[in-house]
Amino acid sequence: MADSYVSLRDLRFLLKQVHRVEDVVAHDYYSHNDEETMDMMLDAAKQLADSYLFPHYESMDRNEPELVGDTISVHESVHPFIRAMADGGWIGAVAPMSVSGMQIPQMLGVCAGFIFSAANNGALGFTGLTTAATNLLVEFGSQEQKDTYLPKMFGGEWQGTMALTEPQAGSSLSDVEAKAIPQPDGTYKIEGQKIFISAGDYEGVENVIHLLLGRIEGAPAGTKGISLFIVPKFRDENGQLVHNDITTAGVYHKLGQKGTPATHLMYGDKGNCVGYLLGEENRGLSYMFKMMNEARLLVGLGGAAIASAAYHASLQYANERPQGRRLNNRNLSLPQTLIKNHPDIQRMLLLQQSVVEGSLSLVLECAKYADMATVSEGEEKERYEMLLDLLTPIAKSFPSEMGITSVSNGLQILGGAGYCKDFPLENLFRDIRIYPIYEGTTGIQAMDLLGRKVTMKAGKAVQLYMKEVQETIDAVESQGSFGKYAAILKEKLKKIQEVSMHLAGFAMKGDIERFLMDATLYLEFFGIVAIAWQWLKQGHVAQLELENSTHSTEERLYLEGKIRAMKYYFHYEVPKTLGLIERLMDDEVLTILPEPEKA
Repeated sequence: MADSYVSLRDLRFLLKQVHRVEDVVAHDYYSHNDEETMDMMLDAAKQLADSYLFPHYESMDRNEPELVGDTISVHESVHPFIRAMADGGWIGAVAPMSVSGMQIPQMLGVCAGFIFSAANNGALGFTGLTTAATNLLVEFGSQEQKDTYLPKMFGGEWQGTMALTEPQAGSSLSDVEAKAIPQPDGTYKIEGQKIFISAGDYEGVENVIHLLLGRIEGAPAGTKGISLFIVPKFRDENGQLVHNDITTAGVYHKLGQKGTPATHLMYGDKGNCVGYLLGEENRGLSYMFKMMNEARLLVGLGGAAIASAAYHASLQYANERPQGRRLNNRNLSLPQTLIKNHPDIQRMLLLQQSVVEGSLSLVLECAKYADMATVSEGEEKERYEMLLDLLTPIAKSFPSEMGITSVSNGLQILGGAGYCKDFPLENLFRDIRIYPIYEGTTGIQAMDLLGRKVTMKAGKAVQLYMKEVQETIDAVESQGSFGKYAAILKEKLKKIQEVSMHLAGFAMKGDIERFLMDATLYLEFFGIVAIAWQWLKQGHVAQLELENSTHSTEERLYLEGKIRAMKYYFHYEVPKTLGLIERLMDDEVLTILPEPEKA
């Protein structure tokens, strides 16, 4: 087992120097989060992860949950971890102080989540889902609902879930069939089933609070008729908690993420499942999309975090494993060299670093937009929200997809050892595979980016994004040798505009299928350029640090490593856009099947 999984030095570099969290905490809403407090919280997060998460990662995978009778067992470390998260205030960390949260910036929450997920990504599903559910309750719940559920959920006594998926309605939420029958007392009888509900039930938790998408009888068809309901496993009747007619029909046995049970749940088999409307009727999907957008950023963060654990494990192995000799000096009388000295190993380590630190930087960029939207009003607030909307599908998909590539390269560094359970790479490789599927597959993110975000408000979001990137380019252009990297990024921005206009032509003709045919390739292209932007930011800051300050040997090597990773990304990864651009501008249609002939 590797003894490292994350770099606090890099988190602080990104949080403070690259993304300047000081801009956020300068506002009154976040002003209680001074630098000393944030440093203490990062240290506390690392200590919690070291004690309650990292030591149990392998064991949780080996001893997955089982459904015995009507009870799902979970690993013995789960409840102490949840307790530690609750005691540390982490479950409600980003919630307002008015509801007993800590009101920390999203940026700081992202850094803590990165630490937790890198240490034991599966375990974080328990508390992460509760946090997501409480965020919806905070924003849309009545005061009575907040008073009823938030204290127990923040306290770790009650679990929260997101109950969307049904057997016939995976990503197609317009086909949700779960039924909500109005009752005279204002409640609803719930009937239906949900599948793949993470942490949907398990032994030892006092209650599970499902936020469930359902359709009120008589509601419009499609997404316009979907409402959101609070459906607890145990409901209150005259001060007593009674079973709410929810049955666990099964637990899925998965390729990875084995420590968190994914459940198949039946609601109202006996006609006695009660749900409580959250917010307004028929607005459930818009509410849930807020939760899903937050979750998509957390999925991207999780992909980067798993890739981080793999990177540190493979880096440690490369620094310890002797194998062969340098190609320019193959004297067999000499001892074998460490594998880190082989160029191909260096290439794979640089790929891993560029994916991990580039992805984390993009998620932090999005978190800063979310924080600034919180403390802004009017046009400024709209600006931050539009930038966040545009970048969310990229921040979800790039770390997920390239995280797989990164972990795979780490496994390759270990060779045959990486394929064995003696090292964590095989486990991490299995765990990360679900991330491009979580919260909407990569294809769905691609259609969201090209079909919605790029076109919304006549392309205003893209214009705002281009301005953001141009500001970075302007700051770097005069910086000696870095000017050529700024020029490369500027040219790729132009290509995004050209490709976007080319594809938009099909949309204007009403040929939506052709417009979105290669949306996934467009997403990949856009993602590579977005990460190049993040690397130019990091390299620029690192170079200025080297030029303007005196550093210890360790710090100098860290900053030089940043610049080397930036250069790797521009010389190895950015050129991959050439093939994507060629395909996206190609008019040959191969993937659209002809309409079936009518009889």
